[in-house]
Amino acid sequence: MIEQKLADLGITLPNAPAPAANYVPYVQSGNLVFIAGQVCFGADGKLADRHKGKLGGEVSDEAGKEAARLCAINLLAQLNAATGGDLDRVTRCVRLGGFVNARPDYAAIPQIVNGASDLMVEVFGDIGRHARSAVGCAELPFDCAVEVEGIFEIK
Repeated sequence: MIEQKLADLGITLPNAPAPAANYVPYVQSGNLVFIAGQVCFGADGKLADRHKGKLGGEVSDEAGKEAARLCAINLLAQLNAATGGDLDRVTRCVRLGGFVNARPDYAAIPQIVNGASDLMVEVFGDIGRHARSAVGCAELPFDCAVEVEGIFEIK
C-alpha cells in the first residue's frame, strides 16, 4: 500500500499543482504517464528562500537535495491525480529527468537529483528504481533550485 508507505515516511501529498504556463501537468499514453517538470514548491504551494537560487552559490547541497525531494513529492501528487487517487496502480517508475539551477563550475548535480531518486525508491521499493538524467542549467522557473520530470508505468 503506497498510501501507508507515504504515511510511514511522514509525507502528505499536496493537491497537484496547477500548470504555470500553456501545458498540461501530465499526459497518459497507453500505460505510461508522462509528468511535466515539477518545481520545489512546499506543501503550502510556496517556494522557500532556501530552495531559491543556484547550487554552488546561495543554495547549499543539503537544501538542493531537499528541493529535489520536494519536486518528487509534487511528481507523486500529479501521479496521484493521474491514477484517480490510487498510487497502487503504479507498476514502475520508468525515468526521472532532473534539472539543477547551478553555477557553471558546480559538479555535484547527480548527488542533488538523488534527493528525488531516493524518494522514489523509498516509496515504491524496487519498482521505484529508474533510468535518469541529471542536468545542470543556467536558470529554472521562479529561480527554483531544482525541477524534476517523470515517466511512470501504471496498470
